[in-house]
Amino acid sequence: MERGWQENLAGGQVFGKWATLVGANIAEHAKPLAIKDGELTVQADSTAWATQLRLLQRQILAGIAAGVGHDVVTRLKVQGPSTPSWRYGPRHVSGRGPRDTYG
Repeated sequence: MERGWQENLAGGQVFGKWATLVGANIAEHAKPLAIKDGELTVQADSTAWATQLRLLQRQILAGIAAGVGHDVVTRLKVQGPSTPSWRYGPRHVSGRGPRDTYG
């Protein structure tokens, strides 16, 4: 009775063992968000750490493979920090915005 539970359990282990899989230093600055089709989405707490994670991608994937299995995570997608969008809100005026007023 194979229902895909093995993949879900192994994916859950990535979240549960994150600090031991990637190391305390990386885990302090990055957190796993989701696993879908073998791609792990990771969010860094700064743009500098996002760049660092991209450079350490092979090492991170090797640590995850050694800890939970080789077919669980095959790709890594690194996101920078999420910032609030000022584009939408209660005081936003739709349209093109101010243009050249120096006639």
